[in-house]
Amino acid sequence: MEEVIRMKRVFLAACAAAVASVTVVGCTTAAAGPVSEADAARVDAAQADTAATERAVTDAEQVLVDKARELLIEDCMAAEGFRYRPVPVAGVEERQGSGYVLDDVGWAREHGYGTELQDRLVAILQDDTNNAYANALPKAERLRYSKALDGDASADMLTAELPMGGAIQTPADSCVAHAKGELYGDFAAWFQAEKVAANLVGLYADDLVADERFETVLAAWSECMRERGHDYPDPPAIREDLPRLTDGLSDEKALDVEQELAVAEAICATRETSLVSTTRDLESEYRGRLWQYRDDVITYQRLQHAAVEQAREILAAEPAPSN
Repeated sequence: MEEVIRMKRVFLAACAAAVASVTVVGCTTAAAGPVSEADAARVDAAQADTAATERAVTDAEQVLVDKARELLIEDCMAAEGFRYRPVPVAGVEERQGSGYVLDDVGWAREHGYGTELQDRLVAILQDDTNNAYANALPKAERLRYSKALDGDASADMLTAELPMGGAIQTPADSCVAHAKGELYGDFAAWFQAEKVAANLVGLYADDLVADERFETVLAAWSECMRERGHDYPDPPAIREDLPRLTDGLSDEKALDVEQELAVAEAICATRETSLVSTTRDLESEYRGRLWQYRDDVITYQRLQHAAVEQAREILAAEPAPSN
C-alpha cells in the first residue's frame, strides 16, 4: 500500500510538470474499474470523439504560443503606459525530460535529465529586467503596474471548477488575460478547459499505478536498470536520488552521472521493455472512460491549435530585430 501511495505521488508530480500537453507519457486522463453497459456505450462515443479531436500541440508549437503571448503582453503594458520586455521562454530542448519516464535516448545522451538546461533557463529568468523596472517605480505606479500585468484579485474573477472538486480563480482583466484571450479566442473558455485538462490525472492515478499491466512492465524496467548497475523501483526514484549522487561534483562530472542514468532509463523504457508504449496504451484506455470530460478536452485541444495559428500570424508580423 505504501508503495502504491508513493507511486501515485511521483506520478502526479511528473504530470504536474508536463501539463502543456494532455497526451504525454504518464500524464493524461482516466478512471478505472468495472464498466456498466451504459457506461460502455458512453466510452465508445467518447473514444470516437477522441479520435476526431486534434492531436496535442508539439513542444515547438507551444514555444511559438509562449513567444507570441509575451509580445502581446508587451503591447498591452505599453498601452497602460509601462515598459515590458518579453520574457525568454523555454525552448524545445528545455521542455523535454519532465514526464514520468524518459523516452528519447538521444536527448538523454546529450542532456541527462536536463538539469543544466533548467539551470540556464532559471538564470535567464532571474535576470528579468521587468522586475528591476517595476521595483524602481513609485509605490502607486508599482501597484498599478502589478494590476495591469496580472490583474486585481479584488475585481472580476474567472472561476474554473476542478475535476477532483474545488475551484481555482484568476483575474478576468489583465494584460496576461488579454494576451491569452487574443491567442485562444476566448480566455474564459480556455481557462476552464485548461484547468480541467491539467488536473484530470488525479482521477486515475490510483488505478493506473495499481494496474497489473503497469506493475508488470515497471518491474521489467526496474530489472533492466538493475542489470545495468542501477537499482531503482521506478523512474522518479532516480530524480529523487540525483542530488545525492551529484553532490560536490563539478558540473561536468554531474552531467556524466546524469547522462549515464538517463540513457539507461530511456533504453530500458523504449528498447528493452515496453514501459513507454504500455503506459501510452493504458493512458488511451483510461482516458476513453472519462467521457464526462470529453467536451473540455476537445475544447482544450481546439483552442490550443487556434492559439498556434494565431501565434504564427503574430510572430510573422513582428519586425525582424535590427543588427
